[in-house]
Amino acid sequence: MSVTSEDFDRRTGPYRPELLAHCYRMLGSVHEAEDLVQETLLRAWRAFDRYDDRRASLRTWLHRIAANACLTALRDRARRPLPSDFVAANPDPDAPMVVGEVPWLQPLPDALLDPATVVAARGSLRLALVAAMQLLPPRQRAILILREVLDWSAAEVAEALATTPAAVNSGLQRARARLGAVAVHEEQVAEPADPEQRALLDRYVAAFERGDVTALTRLLTDDAVLEMPPVLNWYVGRERYGRFIARILALRGTDWRLLPTTANGQPALAAYVRDGDVHLPHTVQVFTLRNGRISRNVVFQDRAVFAAFGLTPLPAAGVAVS
Repeated sequence: MSVTSEDFDRRTGPYRPELLAHCYRMLGSVHEAEDLVQETLLRAWRAFDRYDDRRASLRTWLHRIAANACLTALRDRARRPLPSDFVAANPDPDAPMVVGEVPWLQPLPDALLDPATVVAARGSLRLALVAAMQLLPPRQRAILILREVLDWSAAEVAEALATTPAAVNSGLQRARARLGAVAVHEEQVAEPADPEQRALLDRYVAAFERGDVTALTRLLTDDAVLEMPPVLNWYVGRERYGRFIARILALRGTDWRLLPTTANGQPALAAYVRDGDVHLPHTVQVFTLRNGRISRNVVFQDRAVFAAFGLTPLPAAGVAVS
């Protein structure tokens, strides 16, 4: 099948967001996922004259290429965990912070996906689930995505991964067992823009920006988790969470700006701290909410993450940012 590059881009373009979500689930890194989407499309372009639309839809064919491109890439890449997958919780919020020298899971900005992809994939992009998927062997990850997210049959997955349906079913069973503790059903996932969620985050922002740790901790569940890759220290419980926030405010001052965003289909904040005449990006914070309170905050302090979210310094005087 002979096509021009313009026609190829027109036909494959609508699938780029879901291919990015596919590669992100496999790799846990926005930048690596973007590279693998390009690799997928390059492989597809080179093989397009052999594509037969009577055997598979273009969407199916592209996801098959993406799955195998990711498996090839993962031969040379380390797993990307979160600190809570790596070390035990720290009981002392005043203990020295220790930086872990491993590649960490990154959040995926919803802005890199189209709204339809975010809605369709929201449950399977939850940060806790993607983090748990990074602990699976790569082939189990691929099987889980193709079977559970893309809803392929065992036979279709077996053909795509050059294995047998029995091996696919076995791999899926093992993957499900490993992920059972963190699996999130689609109907349990609320929209990040839900008014109650938005109001809760607004109260969190207001408490943080005025340095009111007591008010902030009232918004947490009793077992709230705070973790901060690349720092290995992470904390469980409202009291420890609050003590650590008090420590940060004492260290960095109380002149902050927290702007709403979304990541992994979850509510998130971009936090800026005053530094001279500007507010500099400090962290991206991704929240899990449960029963009207904050149950988890994963805080990313990583320039690569800032770049993915398009965070740049802001004038200290402040301007409205949409």
